[in-house]
Amino acid sequence: MGIDIQRDILGLKGQCVNQIKFDDEKEQLVICCRRDRRRNAIDPVTGQKGTVNRYVHRQVRDVPLFGYPCVIEMELAQVFISKNERRMECCEFVDKGGRFTRRFCRMISGLCRHMSIQAVSRHLGIRWATVKNIDKAYLAETLPALDPTQLTGLKYLGVDEVARAKGHDYMTVIYDMVEGHLIGVETGRTADVFSKFLKQLPAETAEKIEAVAMDMGPAYQKSVRDCLPNADIVFDRFHVMKNYSKALSNQRRIEFRKANKAGKEWLTGTHYLVLKNADKLNESQAQRLQRLLDENANLNTLYILKEQLQALWESETVELMQERLEAWCQIADQSAMLYLKKFAKSLRRHCVGICNYAKHKLTSARIEAGNISIGMIRKRARGIRDTEYFKLKIRQSSLPDNDSMFYVAA
Repeated sequence: MGIDIQRDILGLKGQCVNQIKFDDEKEQLVICCRRDRRRNAIDPVTGQKGTVNRYVHRQVRDVPLFGYPCVIEMELAQVFISKNERRMECCEFVDKGGRFTRRFCRMISGLCRHMSIQAVSRHLGIRWATVKNIDKAYLAETLPALDPTQLTGLKYLGVDEVARAKGHDYMTVIYDMVEGHLIGVETGRTADVFSKFLKQLPAETAEKIEAVAMDMGPAYQKSVRDCLPNADIVFDRFHVMKNYSKALSNQRRIEFRKANKAGKEWLTGTHYLVLKNADKLNESQAQRLQRLLDENANLNTLYILKEQLQALWESETVELMQERLEAWCQIADQSAMLYLKKFAKSLRRHCVGICNYAKHKLTSARIEAGNISIGMIRKRARGIRDTEYFKLKIRQSSLPDNDSMFYVAA
C-alpha cells in the first residue's frame, strides 16, 4: 500500500512535492512544491469556486528537519473575482500573509513558555520581535476566552495586583479559589477595574459567592462591598505576616542604630534570622538567634509576638480569633516600639477581614502560586513592554502544559 507523503507526513495539503533539496550556501533544506492543479480555486470571502488568474510563488519557514532549518517553496492560486478584483486563496498550513507555517508558530509558542524570547530567537535564527509577535498571535488565537458572563458555581474568589515591571502597568488577576483557575486578567488595579469584572458575572453566580481573598488595599474592598454585598472579605495571612515582617525589620534598624559597638556586632547579619520561622533554622542559626534575643529585649519581644501572631490562624471560631487578636494588640500597645504600635493599629482596622479566615479557612496559596509563575514570566523575559502580551502569558501560565510543541495535536 502506497503512502501519500504530501498528506500523511509533510502535511502540505493542496501542494504537490516536486523536489527536496539542500541549499549548501544557506545550510537549509528546501521543499519545492507546486499547487495541486486538481483542486478548485476557492474565493476565501464567499467560499465559492472561482477561476485561477495566476499562480503566486511564496517561500515559508517550516519546522526543522534532520537538524537543519527547513523552508517550503509553494504555489498559491490568485482567484479572479471581477475585472478589478483578485484575491489569494487560503492555505491550511500557513496564515494569510504569514512567512511561517502554523506548526512552526506552534513550536515557537511552546518554546517561549519555557525559554526566554532571546533564547528562542538565537536558537532559531529569528529576530526577537518576530518571535514575540508569533507567540502573541498564537496565544491570542488558541487560549480559551476569559468570559465572566459564562462563569458559574463560584464560591470563593481571590484577587491581587501584578505589574508588568516594577511600578509599571499594573493588572488585576482574579482566581477561582476552589478550582484554582485563573478567571480574569484586567488592565489596571482600581476599584472600577474589579467592579467591572464583578458586574459582568451572572446574578445567580454573584449571589452565591461567599468570600473574596485579597490584600489589605482599599480599592478591591470597595468593589466587593458595592458589587457583592453578601460576600465576606478575607485578608490573607501572607500579607498580614509580610506587613509584620516589615515592622520587625524597621525596628531592627532602630535597634542597630542605638546599639554600642558590641551590640552592632551581635545584630550584623541577623536580619533573616529574626524573620525566619523557628522550624526553618538549623542548629547553628537557632543558637545565634537565641543569643541575639537574650541580648536585645525589644527584638525578643518582637520575635515572641511574631510566633503568637501566627498562632491566631489556628483559632476555631471568628469570635475566638477576634479575642486573641485584641489581646495581641493590647500587648503591642504597652510596648515603646513605634512600628509595633502602628502595626497593631492596622490590625484593629482590618480585624473583621482577618478574622473571617476562621469562618472560611480561605488562604492566598493559589494567588501566591500564580504570582510566582508571573514572576518567572517577568524574569524569563527580562521585562515585558507589551502589556497585552503580558496578559496573554499570564493566562497561559495558568493552564497545564500537556501537549508537546513538537508533535501534531491530537
